Amino acid sequence: MLAQDPGASLEDLIPDSAVENPEGWAEQGVEPEARELAEQAPDLAPDSPLDEDVAITVPWPDQMDIPEPERLPRDESIQFADLDEEEDELGAVAAGEVITLGPELSLGFPADEESFPMRGEFAKRFESLSTIEELQDGDTDDNIAQLSARAREDEALLAELLRVYGYYDAQVIRTVGGIRPGREEAAQGPNVRFDIVPGPRYRFGAIDLGQLDQAIDYESLRAAFEIQPGDPLSSDKIVEEQFDLDRALGETGYPFAAIDAPELLIDHARTEGDLTLPVQPNGKYVFGEVVSGMPDFLSSEHLATIARFDPGDTYKRSLETDLRQAILATGLVSSVTIRKREVTPPSGNQLGEVALDVDMTEAELRTIAGAIGYGSEEGYRVEASWEHRNFFPPEGALRVRGIVGTQEQLAGVTFRRNNFGGRDRILNVDAYASTIDSPAFDARTVAFVATYSRSSTLLFQKPISWSVGFEAIATGERPPVTDDAPPEPRQTYFVGALPMSILYDTTDDLLDPTEGFRLGGRVSPEISRSNGTESFYVRAQVDASYYQQVSDTVVLAGRGRLGSIQGTAIENIAPSRRFYAGGGGSVRGYGYRKIGPRNDQGDPTGGRSLAELAFEARIKTGFFDGALSVVPFIDAGTVSTSTTPDFETFRLGAGVGIRYQTGFGPIRIDVGAPLNPGPDDSPVAVYVSLGQAF
Repeated sequence: MLAQDPGASLEDLIPDSAVENPEGWAEQGVEPEARELAEQAPDLAPDSPLDEDVAITVPWPDQMDIPEPERLPRDESIQFADLDEEEDELGAVAAGEVITLGPELSLGFPADEESFPMRGEFAKRFESLSTIEELQDGDTDDNIAQLSARAREDEALLAELLRVYGYYDAQVIRTVGGIRPGREEAAQGPNVRFDIVPGPRYRFGAIDLGQLDQAIDYESLRAAFEIQPGDPLSSDKIVEEQFDLDRALGETGYPFAAIDAPELLIDHARTEGDLTLPVQPNGKYVFGEVVSGMPDFLSSEHLATIARFDPGDTYKRSLETDLRQAILATGLVSSVTIRKREVTPPSGNQLGEVALDVDMTEAELRTIAGAIGYGSEEGYRVEASWEHRNFFPPEGALRVRGIVGTQEQLAGVTFRRNNFGGRDRILNVDAYASTIDSPAFDARTVAFVATYSRSSTLLFQKPISWSVGFEAIATGERPPVTDDAPPEPRQTYFVGALPMSILYDTTDDLLDPTEGFRLGGRVSPEISRSNGTESFYVRAQVDASYYQQVSDTVVLAGRGRLGSIQGTAIENIAPSRRFYAGGGGSVRGYGYRKIGPRNDQGDPTGGRSLAELAFEARIKTGFFDGALSVVPFIDAGTVSTSTTPDFETFRLGAGVGIRYQTGFGPIRIDVGAPLNPGPDDSPVAVYVSLGQAF
């Protein structure tokens, strides 16, 4: 028994005869009786019955009596998916509109536009927030892996945005570089497409505005909140209308109104959202007094002059904000805090009273300023000034200024009081002495000038500005001194004038307008006495300019000017009071004041009438982050000794300039050339200054 011998090997168990003849070797192990019985046994068919003597006691299934199972009650809460309807929706998306946001990103919308009407706005909003960015060319598998990770984030973003628009049952189908719904072929290259099945748009249900109904102005305030039950649900609309209601409360007399955060309860069974916006009006008030926290610096009375409201006026938040901005605009303070203080509470239909307590932080009051300009025909001009802006409180400024230039020297003292007698009204008193040695005249002047005006500021650009004034001038003038002739004696003029001006301004910017127009006029009745001759005349001038933005990079601008002096002969008018043209602010390409009639030495003598035109295109180049612009221009002007312009003697100038935008206005460099020059005009003129030409 080798099999039971633990020391037997595999070769002992399987002899060589078994390997050579396996079937013969196997038959050797079968007993003869067993082999004989196997050969005599009949072949059985697969469906032959079993022997009845087999000891099987379990009954066969067809012999068992199986009871019928108990039926469970129907659960009405269970809803089965309508596969046909879902397939219809997916098919509608596949056949709908696709908005491509880039080479790697697109959105699919249903064919029925009414089911999702805001798709264009939605796509732009999603694009601005999407995390999917263009990938650099590289391994496609790597790109798809990155897109897949970002696509999961964007899918969550889409779901959130859909809820913002009121689609709480929407589905988003994401496809990353694969076969898209309705197509048989996969997309080429890594890309992501989101197909949106919006479902029903929810609507506003019940709206609870807290205690708003306790306000006296409930009807108008409720009308300001433009959400009604049944309106399409939108989170953006809630934010927008909350802002409108808050503004309406602030502008209707409710300084202490409070609005808590909105709550939205979504009911999926009703496909509605119930909105709760806790509003507390807290009573209606009128303005009381304005109280200064620094009465010796800016008094309460002066702050009341600045304010655009009177005690007893219904409170408006915008007027409170306006007062704060106006105090900052004085330039005397660096910060302003206004606190509302209840003086009298509301009672029944009696409105309450609220005072405004103003706390300020004093700013640096002394300023040293300067400006430098250059023109190839005018030479250099350097101006400097020292100013104390509250030397005579409140807002009484003292300014000392001086000018040193090739053609002008000046020293002057100016007193200015802002907000004098009313908001943005300025009293300005100026005394100065100057010398002017221009191509037109040589003047030694002493003057006293006072003006009272209402003008625009950088914070408050006004549609209408005006000024009235008084001028007392003593000037000794003569023609310019030349090397070819001895100087002529000076002629002394004593001039008194009452200048008045008005400006109507619709432009969008005070320093660098791109839209709108300006129309201004100036009239100055003047009396002049010289060499025993007394003359009365009127100087009048009209200025107009127009600005039109024709594209994102181009602004067209035009200017016109007409002037006339009526009432006396030209020799009775001091040369400094006559009209001249030419220069960087007039007709570019010509020297300063060099256009017009000339004397025997070829010097300009000025005239009694003036006409100017100017056109330019301000073109942004994109250089220096868009700060640099190129400005081609063409100007024209004429001066005549008669009281009406001589349009046959127009001088034309053209050229090109550059503008560099800074935080305080554009720096201007213009290079112009005269197109029909006179005998003494230079071929090229250069102008450098701050601000646009007009």
